[in-house]
Amino acid sequence: MRPLFHPPVEDITVEAILHALSDPVRVAIYAGIVGSDCSQNCSNFLRISERAIPKSTLSQHFKALREAGLIRGERRGVEMHNTSRCAEIEKRFPGLIMSIVNAYNIQRQAKPKPRTSTRRKPAGQSTRN
Repeated sequence: MRPLFHPPVEDITVEAILHALSDPVRVAIYAGIVGSDCSQNCSNFLRISERAIPKSTLSQHFKALREAGLIRGERRGVEMHNTSRCAEIEKRFPGLIMSIVNAYNIQRQAKPKPRTSTRRKPAGQSTRN
């Protein structure tokens, strides 16, 4: 099995971080990892925002986060365990990661829940024009 690529902290760029966290699924995954005290197994993220995420897609999201330098992945048997590299990135870009994660959490809490329409059309109106 090939070794996993983890860029040295000196090679991590703001552009790579912002690109990796521009995807709503990846930022949700990363916020979950940052908010955890221990490493997170990839399978903990099979459901994000009430949506099922296929394992192959999830692998690509973790690869993008890892290659941007945001997480460190470690194989344990057949499982992949991921930890945040927040402390390393904080030294390079003070305040950047926590600002992004805090903004994501504020946005997530303020987001209205999707509603299903229960409104009926008035009697006698056709659906055709």
